[in-house]
Amino acid sequence: MTRERTELLAHLEAERRHVLAAVEGLSEEELTRPVAPSGWSIAELLHHLTYDDEIFWAGAIVGGDEECRGLLRDGWAVPVTTGAEAVEGYRRWTHHVDGLLADVDLDASPRWWPPQEVFPFPPFEDARACVLRLLVETATHAGHLDMARERIDGRQHLVVG
Repeated sequence: MTRERTELLAHLEAERRHVLAAVEGLSEEELTRPVAPSGWSIAELLHHLTYDDEIFWAGAIVGGDEECRGLLRDGWAVPVTTGAEAVEGYRRWTHHVDGLLADVDLDASPRWWPPQEVFPFPPFEDARACVLRLLVETATHAGHLDMARERIDGRQHLVVG
C-alpha cells in the first residue's frame, strides 16, 4: 500500500468514526426527528452518507461492485424505518467498502461511471478523485452531525478554549 493511500484511507476512517461518535447514544426519537431547517433527520443524513457516498462513490464507481450498482438511489429519498437501522446500515456499508478500497490503485480510472442521462457530470480522471470526494463528503457531514447533536443535547465533538 502506498503512503498516500494509507494516509487517505486513515483520514476517511477517522471521519467515519467521527460520524458514528456524533450519533452514539441517541434515542430512536432523536435519530428520526427533523433537526435541520430543511427538515432532514440524522437517520436521513446517515442514509445519504450510506447510499450517495459509500455505495455510490466508493462501491459502485471506484470498486465497480455489482451489488452497490444495484443499490443506487437517492439516499435522501430512502425511507427511514428506524434510526438504529440507519446507523447499522452505515456501519455495514463502510465495512463493505473498506474491502473494495483495500487494494485500490489511486491512479487508475474509476471502474464504473453512471450513464450521462443518469449522472450528467464528466467522469473523474482517477480513483483518487473519487476517494477524495468520499472523504470530503464524510467530513462535511460529520460537521453537520456535530451541529445537530449540539442542538439535541449540548454535546460538542471538539471544544477549543
